[in-house]
Amino acid sequence: MSEKRAVILGAAGFIGSHLTDRFLSEGWSVLGVDNLITGSLLNLRHLHGNGQFEFLQADICDGLDSVAGPVNAVLDFASPASPIDYLEHPFETLRVGSVGVEKALDLARTKGATFLLASTSEVYGDPLEHPQKETYWGNVNPVGPRAVYDEAKRFGEAITMAYHRYRGVDTRIARIFNTYGPRMRLNDGRVVPTLVAQALRGEPLTVFGDGSQTRSFCYVDDNVDGMWRLLHARDSDPVNIGNPHEMTILEFARGVQRLCGRDLPIVHKPLPQDDPRVRRPDISRAREVLGWEPRVDFDEGMLRSIAWFREQV
Repeated sequence: MSEKRAVILGAAGFIGSHLTDRFLSEGWSVLGVDNLITGSLLNLRHLHGNGQFEFLQADICDGLDSVAGPVNAVLDFASPASPIDYLEHPFETLRVGSVGVEKALDLARTKGATFLLASTSEVYGDPLEHPQKETYWGNVNPVGPRAVYDEAKRFGEAITMAYHRYRGVDTRIARIFNTYGPRMRLNDGRVVPTLVAQALRGEPLTVFGDGSQTRSFCYVDDNVDGMWRLLHARDSDPVNIGNPHEMTILEFARGVQRLCGRDLPIVHKPLPQDDPRVRRPDISRAREVLGWEPRVDFDEGMLRSIAWFREQV
């Protein structure tokens, strides 16, 4: 076994599976845990036979008492992350963001491990500050349909800081902005797989509202590098992990047309309730504390992603 061992919760998910690959490549052993509500074992099939990797199918809300042996790091990526998923599983999302995070923190405390919480830019809600700094407290509707995810993540941050302040757990909080890349589910409802799949199928591209709302897209390899650096930094305050290159959804749709080589019509549909109008991270802290910034540009990352989505379609 490797000298260091990580427990990655949500390891069969999109980012979790890429994070597992990174830790294994760095010489760690990994125990991946997932209940497979939204994750898929297909994301881990390339690790079959890898002696440094173990998989446990379990719901972290039921406890992690079966995790035996030394653990150096616990990384909590165990939550539905797309609107389709958390609106279909509202109570599971709330529970994993509260009970689940507490169970994960208990594991880290028991093992003397560093804990990293995968939080989200959704803690900023529909922001009144732009770009968003970690010092911004957000503009979240606590009773709207998206609250099951937004408030679960906000609670996750609060209990993580409580374990750090009052129970001495070494903690990290990553606020993740829109991330894309291979292993995203075609039907997960997020803008990247949705529009790419429509383009590859020759269907009209669906844009909600007038398309003027903005997002900032970070390629998954850059995201994972940020997580790796954050884990090894000595900073317990939240850090934005995202790409500050901002574009409107309409610009993104036209980029998909260009990179897929398809001139398709764009169909507009009503904007969902509480959909953020703008989203762009201020990554000054990440640059200062982690020495990190994204390296994969939009065209390169999208071409890699389109190649993967083409196989799925």
